[in-house]
Amino acid sequence: MSYCLNPACSNPQNVTQTEVCQACGSKLLLRDRYRIIQALGQGGFGATFLAMNESLPGKPGCVIKQLRPNASAPHVLDMARELFKREAETLGRIGTDPRIPSLLDYFEENTTFYLVQEYVSGSTLQQEIKQDGPLPELSVKNFLSEILPVLQYIHDNGVIHRDIKPANIIRRSQDDKLVLIDFGAVKYRSSQESNTNSDQTALTSYAIGTPGFAPPEQMSMRPVPASDIYALGVSCIYLLTGKSPKELNYDQMTGELLWERHVQVSQHFTDILKKMLDLDPKRRYRTAMEVYNALDLEDHLESLAKSMTNVDARTQAMPTRKGPDYRSADATGGASPASRLAMAIRNRQTRFDSTSTQSGWSRGRPADSGRMYSGAASRGRNSAGRADNNNSAGKKKPPARLDAEGVLSYYVKGRRDFAGHDLRSLTLPKATLAGANFHQSNLSKVNLQGANLHDADFGRANLTQANLRDATLSKAYMSNADLEGADLRGADLSSAYLLNANLRGANLCGANLAGAKMTEEQLAMARTNWMTVRPSGKRGIW
Repeated sequence: MSYCLNPACSNPQNVTQTEVCQACGSKLLLRDRYRIIQALGQGGFGATFLAMNESLPGKPGCVIKQLRPNASAPHVLDMARELFKREAETLGRIGTDPRIPSLLDYFEENTTFYLVQEYVSGSTLQQEIKQDGPLPELSVKNFLSEILPVLQYIHDNGVIHRDIKPANIIRRSQDDKLVLIDFGAVKYRSSQESNTNSDQTALTSYAIGTPGFAPPEQMSMRPVPASDIYALGVSCIYLLTGKSPKELNYDQMTGELLWERHVQVSQHFTDILKKMLDLDPKRRYRTAMEVYNALDLEDHLESLAKSMTNVDARTQAMPTRKGPDYRSADATGGASPASRLAMAIRNRQTRFDSTSTQSGWSRGRPADSGRMYSGAASRGRNSAGRADNNNSAGKKKPPARLDAEGVLSYYVKGRRDFAGHDLRSLTLPKATLAGANFHQSNLSKVNLQGANLHDADFGRANLTQANLRDATLSKAYMSNADLEGADLRGADLSSAYLLNANLRGANLCGANLAGAKMTEEQLAMARTNWMTVRPSGKRGIW
């Protein structure tokens, strides 16, 4: 079938290989190469079509966006032309990522603008939910883990999507990967440059995104990167409930979406969604990376809780501090002490990560590299930087400088807190130190070959040139750790948390990184070989 692009055509469907529309006489072969097959969607500002490129072997499919201003004033067309060029440049810049459709062509014909993009075969998440019903919590978390790096990527390139919703996320048929579509850069720019001239209505009326998914600041034509975070949060609610925002109630006083009674999810995930959906963009997660870190911290809450000492009872009587990272006891909704402790841990980690990684998914080198605390500076302090209150149980905290025998002796006696200690150059091969807390400790050149370090806390620790060959580091927490030049050959790092760790020059040949939380940029800084199991679970260099 050949489809006519003329919006005024009374019968746009034509027989395949027809050169001229039988209803209106319009040319059917766009730019002498693109044959339109069918319409995919249409709005007041333009339309989207499925097409094939007849100038290439195999006639590959593509998607054509037709952008047509509804005004003919010269200054409106000039503005539309400039904005169209900007959108094409933006798509050309970010379309190099495999999770975003590539820009193939762009041109203007008869005051109508065309963008040609890669065709992504598959179903949208909206279609999947309508067909199969709502998703469980784990599936939605997996969705976030996959789409958040895409969102961080476009934000790092100065792009705000402004229309994130399940209908604009496709699960690609060939590999089941999620692809983000429909970037409305033209809409956004036009909204920013609008004025009161009525001729520009066509350029401004579609700039606010989808009602219900778009947050208040975006509806007011003031989108920020956190606006996409809000829309992603609403998308999660849709995936969990199968209900669109218009099917849910809102608080008449605050305008907040009332979604909690419609879902049954963990307290940790509830807290994340609440922060994503905060109406105040200043209280939302500022970056996709912050959401990613908060999400992946759940697997390590237990080990972090073990590494923290008892909270000073006096702090429980303190008034609630202002700001998004602090909650009073009443704000927890009657949560148990364990839940409140977990919340405190999450807030602590959010503050650590937000201050050290504001501008990128990974800096390659931890923010605190070269500033590892040891000796007197850390004496008597736990992993959160608070005064150690374990002495209330009548136990002495190990001295800041221990020898290998002392470490093993304290561990055997049930002590696990070695945070902030000077343990450099110790020889502890095949030692059993599972669940130990080495937060901010100096472990440079330590020999832990073959040691059992499962679920241990190495956050912000100095592990430069450490011998961790064949060590068990599964589920270890190693955020912001300095592992430059460390020997990790054959080490088990499955499900370890390595975001923001410095892996420059680390030897990961033969290491198992299945399920580990880290970036490709970090991995590229380390040595790997065909025996290395990557976070995806696949073996090999690529």
